[in-house]
Amino acid sequence: MTHTFPENFLWGASISAHQTEGAYNAEGKGLSVQDTRQRDNHDIADFTVAVDHYHRYKEDIRLLAEMGIKVFRFSIAWTRIFPNGRGKVNDLGIQHYSDVIDELLKYDIQPYITLNHFDLPQALEDEGGWGVRTTVDAFVHYAETVFKAYGDRVKHWLTINEPNIMLLVDKKILGKEIPLREKYQQFHHLMISEKYAFKRCHELIEGGKIGPVPNISLVYPATSKPLDNQAALYFNSVRNWAYLDFSCFGRYNTVFKDYLNRNDVSITFASEDQELMEKHFPDFVAMNFYTTVTVEKPTERDGMANGISDQQSEDIMEWGFYKGFTNPFLKKNQFNWTIDPDGLKTTLQTLYDRYHLPIIITENGLGAKDELTEDGKIHDDYRIDYLEQHIDQCRQAIEAGVDLIGYSPWSAIDLISVHEGISKRYGFIYVDRNEHDEKEMHRYKKDSFYWYQSLIKANQLPS
Repeated sequence: MTHTFPENFLWGASISAHQTEGAYNAEGKGLSVQDTRQRDNHDIADFTVAVDHYHRYKEDIRLLAEMGIKVFRFSIAWTRIFPNGRGKVNDLGIQHYSDVIDELLKYDIQPYITLNHFDLPQALEDEGGWGVRTTVDAFVHYAETVFKAYGDRVKHWLTINEPNIMLLVDKKILGKEIPLREKYQQFHHLMISEKYAFKRCHELIEGGKIGPVPNISLVYPATSKPLDNQAALYFNSVRNWAYLDFSCFGRYNTVFKDYLNRNDVSITFASEDQELMEKHFPDFVAMNFYTTVTVEKPTERDGMANGISDQQSEDIMEWGFYKGFTNPFLKKNQFNWTIDPDGLKTTLQTLYDRYHLPIIITENGLGAKDELTEDGKIHDDYRIDYLEQHIDQCRQAIEAGVDLIGYSPWSAIDLISVHEGISKRYGFIYVDRNEHDEKEMHRYKKDSFYWYQSLIKANQLPS
């Protein structure tokens, strides 16, 4: 056993376009659903300016190069390429990301580009969004456009960020609730779009590699009761494996199909879908991991009948076969998320045993209320502790046989959290602004910046 990582291990950091770039209507960009959606909390910063990464990407990339990262996972804003989701290409948008890519390559940092990260063009949403097949066609054309524009320099691509979270917590991510039957037609369109992306990446980019990027939270049963284990089986399928089984096996798995049947959900297939599902597959799996989930089977006292109800109570999710259970063995962070580094190793082993594809972690991190001291320091020992525990579990997973090729935590720089604004900070780099005052947005290196820099240089955790 050693604390050292493989020689070619990919240390990185991650961001998304809409949470960092700002410049929401600059240089021909159209509006996305993140620009237009109504927010319940108007006291937090929105994405119009964010942390101004659009104008400051050179400074940010220089700092990340100083930190020593080998990969930078970021997303392209679809509405910078096609302001209305389709139609005429915005040349200024094409040029912007070309410049970002060249800046990364100047420092020998590999771009890992996400095609879509929660920011569907509003013009397409107005036509029905992911619920209509024409959005699939628009996505395919957009993907082909950026593959052709950047494929000479960018060989690693991610498809659609966390489609499972987009659908399961639709109100928080998209600002609206999606009826169940429509939700899983959207699921099918999202996953077929991904299949097209696999196909066209492999056809258009010499040496191109591409993978899905779901949020994976392994589901534990609350007890050893058989029905709690059944609840965990079903929620694991609906939350995690339905998406990756579609990506990696080209199928709807049987547990997920049973869930759909129980809820009288049917999916409309186009004539070409079955062949697409069965012929085009990813080269790796990108995985976002923050925590695990613990569930129990609802009982009669929860207003359930045989585990399914017509009118679920508030604490029972709409699918009806489980309710969340606070795991007493896990600590929580400042924002009430459970922390489970041991669960990361278990999740990696489970995922690798199921799909046997290389894995790169593209999100993992701690959101916290960091404080800038008068002398320009940010002492975030709590973040270092969190990352160290999770990275150690990555090391143990590798030693247990998992083909984990990289770790690119969330996030490279502070950004606008979807639910808590700028107050919930994840970055290695502090951006000096608050919810209502953008200030000058100076960048400051946190203690975690220097810690991660040393870890990357040594390629190992401290003994």
